[in-house]
Amino acid sequence: MTDSRHNLRERAFQAIFSLEFGRADFLQAASFAYAYDKVAEEGQAFDVPTLLLNLVKGTMDNLAEIDTYIIENLKEGWSLERLTLTDRSLLRLGLFEIKYYQETPDKVALNEIIELAKTYSDQTSAKFINGILTKFVEE
Repeated sequence: MTDSRHNLRERAFQAIFSLEFGRADFLQAASFAYAYDKVAEEGQAFDVPTLLLNLVKGTMDNLAEIDTYIIENLKEGWSLERLTLTDRSLLRLGLFEIKYYQETPDKVALNEIIELAKTYSDQTSAKFINGILTKFVEE
């Protein structure tokens, strides 16, 4: 996998997803997501790109507020816990990038998360995520 912004965003999603299991901190999760498929010489460490670190740390640092925004936009009868782990992680990352990470245009962040949803979930989830996140995209 290359270090394109798309691939770093995908690895950020993987790290955020893994943090749901509570066995690592954001740096460990980001480092593993970045290096798991790279070939290293014995003892070689990989420098985790700043974008990946910013996305994971920013999402986790703002998690309570992000979750509040998500909950406020779910249909009646739905809760954060009812969402699949994949959809919840994608929503969190997408909402962080739209609301807090000014380096990425809102529409780009939205499109990227929808593409990840199509890869890691299904068409229905991609539409659901689009519906929630579109409410936060500035025209």
